[in-house]
Amino acid sequence: MPDDREQLRTQAEKDDIEFFFAMFVDMHGKPCAKLVPADTFDTLTTEGVGFAGFAAGPLGQSPADPDLMAIPDPSSYTPVPWQPGLAVLQSDLYVDGEPWPYAPRWILKWELERLATRGLVLKTGAEAEYFLVRRRPEGGIALADPLDTADKPCYDAKGLSRMYDHLTTVSTYMNTLGWSNYANDHEDANGQFEQNITFADALTTADRVVFFRYMVHTLAHEAGMAATFMPKPFDHLTGSGLHTHTSLWTDDGNPLFHSDDDARQLGLSSDAYHFIGGVLEHAPALTAVMCPTVNSYKRMGVGAPTSGATWAPAYATYGGNNRTVMLRVPEPGRFENRVVDGAANPYLAFAAMSAAGRDGMDRGVDPGDPVTENLYALSLDDVRGRGIAPLPATLDRAVDALVDDAVLRDALGEVPDGHYIDYFADTKRDEFRAYHRTVSGWEVDRYLTLF
Repeated sequence: MPDDREQLRTQAEKDDIEFFFAMFVDMHGKPCAKLVPADTFDTLTTEGVGFAGFAAGPLGQSPADPDLMAIPDPSSYTPVPWQPGLAVLQSDLYVDGEPWPYAPRWILKWELERLATRGLVLKTGAEAEYFLVRRRPEGGIALADPLDTADKPCYDAKGLSRMYDHLTTVSTYMNTLGWSNYANDHEDANGQFEQNITFADALTTADRVVFFRYMVHTLAHEAGMAATFMPKPFDHLTGSGLHTHTSLWTDDGNPLFHSDDDARQLGLSSDAYHFIGGVLEHAPALTAVMCPTVNSYKRMGVGAPTSGATWAPAYATYGGNNRTVMLRVPEPGRFENRVVDGAANPYLAFAAMSAAGRDGMDRGVDPGDPVTENLYALSLDDVRGRGIAPLPATLDRAVDALVDDAVLRDALGEVPDGHYIDYFADTKRDEFRAYHRTVSGWEVDRYLTLF
């Protein structure tokens, strides 16, 4: 039987691939790559290609450190449909021949290996929402479609029609890649869209999220637009999430989260409830990873924007087909994590959620009864009276919770200078301080002559 490298070589030759993008992401999820000729295949797939890690982004390197060597994962092979002759290979990072523990893809792979020792496979499906915009000559952004002004634009057929070329091109390419695109819709905000694919194992889904964002950005640019996965690009419109559907399976293909004998009537097993319980217990810390920017927290909370509902959770809760909770159970055997937003690094988000759920299963955490009410309509006194925990209101508060979480500290792993969780926290605290030092137009308008 040919090994993975030889299978990759054969497929690339069949597809007439002339160049590869050896790609990886930094902490923020920014894709980094080098363009490598196909005739260097042997060197690329054995020795890798070198990067100055300090220049790439927050990857735990200084200018004095040796190169990061990106060695492609053959299973991630993705021909670029709009650029014949080019293929993307998601890569794992090494330094001096050893896996580099600051690399988000390794962090997810190590968590999935922990599950594998138990005979378990994590599967996820991600709904990546985004806006299509244009940059204004005078600064700022505007919607790419100036006619997209409806008060209730969600599922608007006319809005879909005006972006038909973009959406159908993306859909066609997803299906060409075998991702099984099954729906494309205008989302709740003006100028906002979502395109869905079938779930897969968590590493494959994370790789696909990275490629999807790259694809949407590139195609929007070629059409004279810009795409943004920023959680809240407009203060008056609904924000963008990365809703993550999650299920556990045995390694021989049996769904672990499904049960036909569920007293709570959601179609979930006891393992599923314990997993959910773990995610809810760790929710404040998880939020720092799943909502990793200062902008993320402008998407969350109670209160509708002018375009419709917020669609983002405010509390660590779960329920059935209830879109006001953090963890929604739309059908038996899986749940949807609605707190994950468009800025999330999918490798880190999936790894952290898996670790939290694994801890819940280990300790048999009971999440309590599902929430059936509209949480957005409850008063704060009602919320407090029920013991419902609010999610952090700002990035700095979420980071404070993250560094105190021993389970996530262990899951995100050790690095040469300590723990990855502290490196992540330091990076995000610097980001928050830079934001907090900036004087906004809102502040000037409100305070300039108030006193």
